Amino acid sequence: MSERVLMNGNEALAEGAIRGGCDCYFGYPITPQNELTAYMARHMPRLGRAFIQAESEVAAINMVYGTAATGKRAMTSSSSPGISLKQEGISYLAGSELPALIVNVQRGGPGLGNIDPSQADYFQATRGGGHGDYRCIVLAPGSVQEMHDFAFEAFEIADRYRNPVMILADGQLGQMMEPIVLSRKTPAPPEKPWALTGAAGREANIVRSYYPRGGMLELHNQRIQAKLQTVVEAEVRYETRQMDDAEIMLVAYGTSARLAGGAVRRARAQGIRAGLIRPQTLWPYPYEAIASYLDHVKKVLVVELSAGQMVEDVRLAVEGRAPVRFFGRMGGGVPTVPDILEKIRELA
Repeated sequence: MSERVLMNGNEALAEGAIRGGCDCYFGYPITPQNELTAYMARHMPRLGRAFIQAESEVAAINMVYGTAATGKRAMTSSSSPGISLKQEGISYLAGSELPALIVNVQRGGPGLGNIDPSQADYFQATRGGGHGDYRCIVLAPGSVQEMHDFAFEAFEIADRYRNPVMILADGQLGQMMEPIVLSRKTPAPPEKPWALTGAAGREANIVRSYYPRGGMLELHNQRIQAKLQTVVEAEVRYETRQMDDAEIMLVAYGTSARLAGGAVRRARAQGIRAGLIRPQTLWPYPYEAIASYLDHVKKVLVVELSAGQMVEDVRLAVEGRAPVRFFGRMGGGVPTVPDILEKIRELA
């Protein structure tokens, strides 16, 4: 029988990661994601798994690197400025083709900012964030259930592609409470013949991102890019609502999508044919899905908790076939459903 419980988003994500096979968690406190770290501190040792509160965010991500190199499932979590400190380590993970889970429960910024929800780390998450040509696979939950489910799936996705996976949430999703159904425990992880497990009886493995000889680093990068192309072809996820006859397309993710969905329902009640596309992967992005509705969509409205970041990807998808408008709030500001409905009415 399925187990149904009431949890907040941070704890639901932590439980999803545990059930997904997380072997080791390394973190450093920062709001609004501290419930996640506290949950791991309570439950990981009880299960015989490793929990370490590192001395810094930089230390935490490098502990993830070392653990992932041995084939164990490792994760870290933080909030916006803490994720910034981890960027060099994330680039090293990607460059060394190591699977890992990084969670960003975003807060207001820039700088120290505040603990209110934000979506202003979109560029950082989807464009790599650190140095070099790489991408994280970026999952964007829109509910407490998806906080749990995406964490449960993240390790399997990371292992499949030997690439870091990031869950990009926000302070509101982390703090809100909803009933969820807990996932069953994941099967054993795949074999990892590349892992550093001791070389007795086999050739030594080398995990590295350093290729000093002429041309070797370019070949390594070409292999990474070919792998990322397979991710683009296989892992795009999105959800649609009332898009079959929509003349106004809303595009939003996370908390913004919850609000935009409410505005779409109210618009429909007023006779306005609005619909919603909610990306569940921010990289790879559902460009083709958005473009597929442009034969009958006349206008597009992008809603974000930022000055406008995902809107650039929407414009790439639309390619000038319809006007794209943006509505957002910054620094922890959150629009209301009536605010978004008014923007829809202006477009209609």
